[in-house]
Amino acid sequence: MKIILLGTAYPYRGGLAAFNERLARQFAAEGHEVEIWTFTLQYPSFLFPGKTQYSSELPPADIIIRRCLNSCNPLNWLQVGHALKKAAPDLLICCYWMAFFAPAYGLISRIARRNGKTKAIALVHNMMPHEPSVLDKLFAPYFVASQDGFVALSESVVKDIEKVASRRSSIRPLALSSPHPVYDHYGERMTKKEACRALGLDEKKAYMLFFGLVRAYKGLDLLLDAFARLKDCLPDLQLIIAGEFYEDEDKYRKQIVAGGLAERVVLHNEFIPDADLRKYFGAADLIVQPYKSATQSGVTQVAFHFEKPMLVTNVGGLGEIVHDHQMGYACEPAADAIAADLADYFTNNRQEAYTAYLKKEKTKYAWSNMTAAFLKIMNIES
Repeated sequence: MKIILLGTAYPYRGGLAAFNERLARQFAAEGHEVEIWTFTLQYPSFLFPGKTQYSSELPPADIIIRRCLNSCNPLNWLQVGHALKKAAPDLLICCYWMAFFAPAYGLISRIARRNGKTKAIALVHNMMPHEPSVLDKLFAPYFVASQDGFVALSESVVKDIEKVASRRSSIRPLALSSPHPVYDHYGERMTKKEACRALGLDEKKAYMLFFGLVRAYKGLDLLLDAFARLKDCLPDLQLIIAGEFYEDEDKYRKQIVAGGLAERVVLHNEFIPDADLRKYFGAADLIVQPYKSATQSGVTQVAFHFEKPMLVTNVGGLGEIVHDHQMGYACEPAADAIAADLADYFTNNRQEAYTAYLKKEKTKYAWSNMTAAFLKIMNIES
């Protein structure tokens, strides 16, 4: 088939861009003709909370990426829609994660499908975002109505799609869940000794890793509260916070000091380049995601790749992936529950057993399962 993905990709940075590029590679490996059409303008600068939207790394040499979409210009949407109609891909995949893009995606998909050939099947990371706004009620139904089907990364997102679709009685979309595949393009595992040496850390310490953009819903405050309760009973335990802050960093620094953790927290407030992920995951004994709300998480799938046990909170689809007390923990989003599981892990030396289970489990999350979900919808729709 001829397949075009519409969404973020290089030169934009981040997990969503990495996902789209890896998905494009999988389709290409299966013999399809694939391109990514990405943004000339993704977010206006005043809407972007981070330091930069752009990658500092080299462009991928094995993917055709065309920059053509301005997220804020309706005239451009018309142009892109007609270009897609003319290109006539068999499959158009709109990579959706927030309602800001719904008007553009919705209009473009409607125009592209007028050629009578193109099927529009959305890849939905979040239907309802972690931080909802009025845009979700206004724009999401317009986007949903423009699609022939949906592939979501968790059952919780499928339910959200169905809720949005129910607002328009004429819509009966087919939505399938296919779990987030393992991010397997971040290089080989590093030993703890190698990783600690690269980061300037003491390899004799135990490390838990909070990785990724710091936002309120990710529950770093819960983790710091839990850690403060354990500082005396686990004297060798350290916390690495590696990711750019998208909110006030100072409040977390104050919480670190108030909890007596100033000497126990390694804080790297910066976007971590792809090439450096293996250092942070290599140094970690446990990956911690104390989220207050979630759909699914790319961090979980990076942890699978590097074969690192995880503690997640049982919100959204996280508990679907991390089997409690087998490859890690899926606890309630509360400091006391997090503290109890951290104590169990580090006191009872669970790492070896949980890692062995995780190695078996990660084979379920192949990229071929994701492409198969799109092909299944294509066959049903045709």
